[in-house]
Amino acid sequence: MSRIEIRWHGRGGQGAVTAAVIVAEAAIAEGKYAQAYPEFGAERRGAPVRAYTRVDTNPIYTRAPIRNPDVVVVLDPSLPKELYLEGLKSGGYLIINTKKSVKEVYESIGRSDIRVAVVDATRIALETLGVPIVNTAMVGALVRVVPIARIETIEEVIRASFSGRLAEANISAVRRAYEEVKVST
Repeated sequence: MSRIEIRWHGRGGQGAVTAAVIVAEAAIAEGKYAQAYPEFGAERRGAPVRAYTRVDTNPIYTRAPIRNPDVVVVLDPSLPKELYLEGLKSGGYLIINTKKSVKEVYESIGRSDIRVAVVDATRIALETLGVPIVNTAMVGALVRVVPIARIETIEEVIRASFSGRLAEANISAVRRAYEEVKVST
């Protein structure tokens, strides 16, 4: 595996930073090198937030923001597409929380050189967690589309991060999104 760089886009309070950390911890648990860190603008609930995850089989020395990601994960589809599409590599993945079909997303973004994956993470979060916090559902979609870590390892990290029913609800969100994500062919 060569280096995989992921940029997460969401809004404050949606859990983008937590999602980035969960993925990094799972990769580390599987013997890879990984890092996760946030980039905040105005630090308030609802403000746009970026987080980054790097995973590699070799040590990672850079801490620079990821400008040309292999994968972009969008927790909030109301963010401007220019914000999350910026720098996304040709052949990369856009994994987006939306009710739209893959075809509808392609039509709205105007890029045919990337792969698109869609999942209605908001519905999954509401049904499993009772709140529209979509981060763990988006982790499930990510690891289905880009096999950075096994879903079982993601579940172990979630059990270590959350307790009791909250852990189980988040694991349910991960599994549902893993099964329900739709990817362009």
